Amino acid sequence: MRNSAVFVPHFHWDREWYEPFQVFRHRLVTALDTVLETAEANPDFRFTVDGQMAAIEDYLEMRPENRDRLVALVTEGRLAIGPWLILLDEFLCSGETIVRNLQMGWAAAERLGGAMTIGYLPDMFGHVAQMPQILARAGIEHAALWRGVPGSVDGHAFRWRAPDGSEVRTEFLFDGYDNGLDVLLVPDQIGRALGEYAEMTAERWGGDPVLAMAGTDHNAPDPHLAAWLRQASGEGRAITIATLDEYLRKHVRDEVSATVTGELRSHVRGNILPGVLSVRLGLKQRMALAERTVDHAERMNALWSRRDDSPFLSLAWHKIIESTAHDSVVGSGTDETCDQVAARLAEAAQTARAVRDAALAEPAALVPSDGHLVANPLPFGRTALVEVDVAAPPAGTGLTAIATDGSAHPVQLIAEAPTVLSDERMDASQLERVLRRIHRRELFGRLIDRYELTPGQLVFHLAEVPTSGPFDLLILRQEVAAAAAEYPGEWRVLTVEEARATALVPVQVPASGLTAFRVEPREDTAPSPASYEPATATATATDRTLSNGLVEVTVAADGTLDITGSDGTVLNGVGRLVDGGDRGDSYNYAPPAHDILVADPTEITVDLLEDGPLRSRLCVTRVYAWPAALSSDRDLRDERIVPTPVETLVEVRTGEPFVRVSTSFLNQSADHRLRFHVPLPEPVATSSSAGQFAVTERGLTAEGGWGEYPLPTFPASTFVSAGAATVLLDHSSEYELVGDGTELAVTLLRAIGSISVNIHPLRDEPAASEIPAPGAQDLGMRIENRFAVVPSATGWRGANAVALAEEFRNDVLVARGTAPAGCQLPPDTAGLHVEGQDVLVSGIRRVTDDEFRAGIEVRLAAMNDSASTVRVTGTFSEATTVDLLGRPISRTQAPDGLELALGPWEIRTVVLR
Repeated sequence: MRNSAVFVPHFHWDREWYEPFQVFRHRLVTALDTVLETAEANPDFRFTVDGQMAAIEDYLEMRPENRDRLVALVTEGRLAIGPWLILLDEFLCSGETIVRNLQMGWAAAERLGGAMTIGYLPDMFGHVAQMPQILARAGIEHAALWRGVPGSVDGHAFRWRAPDGSEVRTEFLFDGYDNGLDVLLVPDQIGRALGEYAEMTAERWGGDPVLAMAGTDHNAPDPHLAAWLRQASGEGRAITIATLDEYLRKHVRDEVSATVTGELRSHVRGNILPGVLSVRLGLKQRMALAERTVDHAERMNALWSRRDDSPFLSLAWHKIIESTAHDSVVGSGTDETCDQVAARLAEAAQTARAVRDAALAEPAALVPSDGHLVANPLPFGRTALVEVDVAAPPAGTGLTAIATDGSAHPVQLIAEAPTVLSDERMDASQLERVLRRIHRRELFGRLIDRYELTPGQLVFHLAEVPTSGPFDLLILRQEVAAAAAEYPGEWRVLTVEEARATALVPVQVPASGLTAFRVEPREDTAPSPASYEPATATATATDRTLSNGLVEVTVAADGTLDITGSDGTVLNGVGRLVDGGDRGDSYNYAPPAHDILVADPTEITVDLLEDGPLRSRLCVTRVYAWPAALSSDRDLRDERIVPTPVETLVEVRTGEPFVRVSTSFLNQSADHRLRFHVPLPEPVATSSSAGQFAVTERGLTAEGGWGEYPLPTFPASTFVSAGAATVLLDHSSEYELVGDGTELAVTLLRAIGSISVNIHPLRDEPAASEIPAPGAQDLGMRIENRFAVVPSATGWRGANAVALAEEFRNDVLVARGTAPAGCQLPPDTAGLHVEGQDVLVSGIRRVTDDEFRAGIEVRLAAMNDSASTVRVTGTFSEATTVDLLGRPISRTQAPDGLELALGPWEIRTVVLR
């Protein structure tokens, strides 16, 4: 029987979940009031604030007068805060977001006395492979966590190793983060209960004292806890009260026997609730959009703006990070909670968009207003297609794009807009009311180029860029008033716009750079073959096929796609849709006892939308007979059928070795899961998915052993690859290898109606209360997913998937010029250029050091298992390597650029000046 134990008073605080944020904050303030009072009344009391600074920030916003009290306890080591800003879901945000979370949490804790140097991750639904490296590169040597640890760990600690070899000693909370509460149920029996618990778990502890985590969700410890433990300690038990940091640094051995490498997604000692990867699709898409927008904003602000908009960018990041909480972006909250998360992510994207657009406006001021500026957010050169609104060519002519070097490039017309915006008849006495529509020069969203005033008729000619000189609204009012008085009776008011067209333009843009172009009329209506880039074939189409010389796609009779890659690899049947029932909840999928899978459409149509030369598109519409819901006992799919058309937009572009695919449908069915299948040429035993600075390989099964059936559904962020098929992703998604490794299935929608269900066929215990969440059914919502399919016999490495995923997810940015029309286009301008195979650049931003020296921080990650040589060039002469908290490690002169040797899977951060 063990006689030594360390109790760690704490709480776990879900910022929002089955109640919205403000309701939980009201409880939080009461709980932290109790903690402060308890600590001040008991000198031996310690408290750990859940590892996340959001709880402290939320508290001090309501109790600013208690800041000094809190700082005093932190300074004395009696209150442990940080290091995270929020306890996140690690798989549903980017690796860069994880780093920013740690940075912002650490900085906030430092302002209040210092951060707990423990990577505390108590309740996340599994852990990403690179977390040990992230912690180690921030100077953090210890982690503590619960879910996802494999069965090979038989003690209370292990060495957790990242793919690059970084390690942190990790405390395994094998009985959860509330294991000490059962011991405290009867205060005068704590000594006995502790002895029984210690004996039960003796094999776990070895020679270390028992760790008793004395806390749970949304509750402060009892103020009498310290007195209870003093009494129990006097009964022959050596009981200490400590913070988690003190326990790991003072009470346990650093030596541990077990080592675990890579991600932690085992079900063997705790539920990892994998269904959160696919529920409430909209939140996952909003997260990806917000992350992408703030990333682009930081890059544009750092490279092309004279204004430092860091406060706005910090605000955007803060809102994104708040939303990554493991009960926020996962979608396991009530409808009102999820609505607030969606709004917060939208606000983050809006804030970042304002910074991005303001930064682009500065170089756009050098581009004529009849031209467009194009900015490349990626650190390598590329040719991209951009859609712009231009004046339509006169009959019998076409359009061409003029680049900054004067070269002409082909333009593909996509659509033309009508020219008559309004044609009205009215009495002369009503003409003044028409003039009230004019705001200075703007009318109907365009600008008045000129007007014609003749007896009985007023004609407005509108243009996006006026060419007729100044316009005076006061003079127009006088002229119209005089004409109306002279010619009473009926008048005609005609508003016409110059004919507009949507044009698709190929643009070559330098690495992290800028270019410009203008679109002009040309005599012939078809570009000559010589006008295309020499090595680029045109995009072509027939009524059922698309091709661009690199990839070819044919629509099969059943509406699926047969895709042939540049190396001859063929993927047949791509896009087979399989819909089944789901009687689960927001945490776990579960099929009904008698499921009906719907895989065959009742009707198929194929429409040719565009036939090149730059882009070709087909739309495949398949109608499916999906059951409306589950039966009342939830074991059968309903007999009521909802015919549901699913539109699949299939697209190839010149120069791209992949097929772009978008699916769209109006969801009218409840309680179901829809998946997009990619059949494989040969069965496979493994898959690989990219995200959070790593490409992780997984098998056909998952490790079980707790109370949750180990479905082998896995997360993917930027791409997933199996055998000859690689799918590039727009947002975090869920996938599974099905049919014994013969097909890759990507979840498009999982519609459910409850946060948790009490009786779940694939999970022994409820994950929460059985609270209705009708919004998670997504009824009446248009469900859209976009991705791209890359056929390659050499898998994701041979396909260059790391770079292709970046191109697919990051469109170039386009802004209309604002200089006078007709002036010369400015020359191309290059930014930072990063060369290296399978190297991800996760962030480029403006920073300032302690000496107020400005620089540009670049974070790189080697996304392969071999050493990489990376070359960075741009307008800098010095490079400082820093850790993930921005602290300098080494400095080097780099007048001709910077060459870095990255180890396998290494994350490196440098500041360039």
